Amino acid sequence: MDVLIVGSIAYDSITSPQGSAPNTLGGSATYAGLAASLHQRRLNLQNIGLVGVVGTDFRDEDFATLTNAGLDTTGVEVVEGSTFHWIGSYHGNMAQAETHETHLNVFETFEPKVPKHGKSSTITFCANLHPSIQLSVLDQSSPVRASILDSMNLWINIAHDELIQAMKRVDIVVINDGEVTMLAGTDNLVQAAKEVQAMASIPTLIIKKGEHGVLALHGDELIVLPAYPTNTVVDPTGCGDTFAGTLAACLADGEGVIDRNELRNALIHATVSASFTLEDFGTKRLESITVESYENRLSDYCLISGISIDAS
Repeated sequence: MDVLIVGSIAYDSITSPQGSAPNTLGGSATYAGLAASLHQRRLNLQNIGLVGVVGTDFRDEDFATLTNAGLDTTGVEVVEGSTFHWIGSYHGNMAQAETHETHLNVFETFEPKVPKHGKSSTITFCANLHPSIQLSVLDQSSPVRASILDSMNLWINIAHDELIQAMKRVDIVVINDGEVTMLAGTDNLVQAAKEVQAMASIPTLIIKKGEHGVLALHGDELIVLPAYPTNTVVDPTGCGDTFAGTLAACLADGEGVIDRNELRNALIHATVSASFTLEDFGTKRLESITVESYENRLSDYCLISGISIDAS
């Protein structure tokens, strides 16, 4: 397996200034998987697998969305009950979601079981989950090239020690700017990044900054990239998961030690991919991206920002 993705598969009910979308397909594993599937087509990767849990209410057409994208869903369990459901809204500059209701449902007792063919994947990505679940995934898998972890402010507040343990177990940590400053207890982003990298001995720390782009610490090296300047913002849900899923797929295409040049290229692809997700509600825009439309936007991004994909 090239990429193993473990996370939530959910239904989201979202409201933004652009309208609303009740019970639309969502979840961290879903966004990451669909993003990775785009790059699976672009890079001719062999297999991208999801591990998650859904209820008996999970719609056949949503399973079809995942399988039609070429995703391996043998690690997705269907259990009696209802699928994880998040209800939220966006306002103002839409930088942060307001959560109205969270119904964990079958996700509350989720115990991931990594399929045999996923235990030695090239890349393992633990999407936003309780750190104890992430540690369980890491116990069950031995990725050939790299392990990646995402997190959120909730786990910093209620499971800080377990989160640090999980961070110490992976090669790459992906969090946002608010989370890194929260962990470090300082508002200076670069200083906070260095402190978090040191506290968990993280080889590569990637910090998502939303409309302000991305900052990454790769060992002692620094990478800074701008965001794609989109003027269509409908629903930012899943942008971070899209970013991480793309990163995982791009790194699965290489071998050996990940150097700065390869990481920078992967971050460019992750940034461009995430710019599509916010253009429609839920996963709709992700589902409709073609390799051609992606390549066109990548070219626009490089032209506008004055950067380029470097040759290996």
